[in-house]
Amino acid sequence: MSNCSSPKSGAQKPHYIRVHPNDNVAIVVNDGGLPAGTEFPGEFVLKNAVPQGHKIALVDIPEGEPVRRYDVVIGYAASDIAQGTWVEEALVRMPEARSLDNLPIATRKAAPVEPLEGYTFEGYRNADGSVGTRNLLAISTTVQCVAGVVDHAVRRIRAELLPDYPYVDDVVAIEHIYGCGVAIDAPGAEIPIRTLRNIARNPNFGGQAMVVSLGCEKLQPSRLLPEGSIPIQQGGSYTVVLQDEAHVGFDSMIESIMAMARTRLEVLNQRRRETCSASELVVGVQCGGSDAFSGVTANPAVGYATDLLVRAGATVMFSENTEVRDGIDQLTSRAANAEVAQEMIREMAWYDAYLQRGGVDRSANTTPGNKKGGLNNITEKAMGSIVKSGSSAISGVLAPGEKVKQKGLIFAATPASDFVCGTLQLAAGMNLHIFTTGRGTPYGLAAVPVIKVATRDDLARRWHDLMDVNAGRIATGDATIADVGWELFQLMLDVASGRKTWAEQKRLHNALALFNPAPIT
Repeated sequence: MSNCSSPKSGAQKPHYIRVHPNDNVAIVVNDGGLPAGTEFPGEFVLKNAVPQGHKIALVDIPEGEPVRRYDVVIGYAASDIAQGTWVEEALVRMPEARSLDNLPIATRKAAPVEPLEGYTFEGYRNADGSVGTRNLLAISTTVQCVAGVVDHAVRRIRAELLPDYPYVDDVVAIEHIYGCGVAIDAPGAEIPIRTLRNIARNPNFGGQAMVVSLGCEKLQPSRLLPEGSIPIQQGGSYTVVLQDEAHVGFDSMIESIMAMARTRLEVLNQRRRETCSASELVVGVQCGGSDAFSGVTANPAVGYATDLLVRAGATVMFSENTEVRDGIDQLTSRAANAEVAQEMIREMAWYDAYLQRGGVDRSANTTPGNKKGGLNNITEKAMGSIVKSGSSAISGVLAPGEKVKQKGLIFAATPASDFVCGTLQLAAGMNLHIFTTGRGTPYGLAAVPVIKVATRDDLARRWHDLMDVNAGRIATGDATIADVGWELFQLMLDVASGRKTWAEQKRLHNALALFNPAPIT
């Protein structure tokens, strides 16, 4: 990463970041952007005002010639672009998607690194061998119809029961809009079902999830959680069915839920934190509200921390199909073997077809906020997103809703939607979540702690009590990527041991969002 001037020279001096020497564009670092006429001594003068995070043409770029950032063609000049010009979205024509044919397969071997040993956290060991970072009672649901009843029950459990169980952190409702009115046997319908099943098995729930069912829905409890899906440590049913004849009135339903919750809380309250190796972490990494700084500050720092986690023997999942699609050749070349590479290609081809059925392509991904933050198109966004995965070999691939069963760096195929991606990573078994943002989002999950990483100083300053880490220091030269990567790694161990993130302290919990590609009837 090269800069036009010393990053520590002060905010009053113009400053840009050029990611790679071959790039012909760079992004403006200065808060508030730079006005027309700003001089970069010995280089050029800005021909127009350029907002923070947006691109400047470092040289003349003739019409039709590539626009390069990250040493990757992120588009082609739609008309002549003069040196010092603001490279707006309208000036860049997006390239075609990379073909899924003739890709490099497992050609890039990761450099050997020393294992990272001796790092631990205080977690909750489960009977199935997994480790939780929180101790939560989960109440799953088979259908949206019961959501109101469950919400009422959760409030009463939290107020009336939890004070008697001091070693239980909270009670969480796994609510959703699935379960009935759907083509439940259609192709693709297995995705939301296995997602819900695997969420109930998340390590933070200690094998004690319970289910509330209406009774007449298509997704029956026996289909959601077949016998043996959850290793209940004490005997008895794990399901309350509201339509059972035993329930006479609303209060009867609530009392049944609370009685079952009491038995589960008794078991959960016996759990204690114990020292666990960092290898027991299952971390999901994700970005939302991305901007042009995402790929040069927060996401590279997360990528550095990802490499540290893999060295420590942990599991790290990166996702977001459309946000890595333009770098599929980078991913297949990093696959541990040909089988892993083919699995990635399979997931990308499936998602290409899914988008095509909806009459859109990957260009539908970028948001107004992404563009306001300096990202012209999905190709540029993808280059900044991929770096969250670090440099380790990709050792496995998960289809949507599947549960992870191996260590190392995993591609968990998901849509790029923050809520859907988070839901699917939760189903995969993550016990800790890392979320980077440039534009800012109060995103959080009730089931796992979410560490929020800001890409810019200004966001970290304004949202000082929402962002856990400020990676904007990398852009100003006050910290290196390695500095923030290690900071993140240490913070993960602290949070996994019980330290609360800002989202947890303020109980900022987004609703779960199932991915259901099957028809609604």
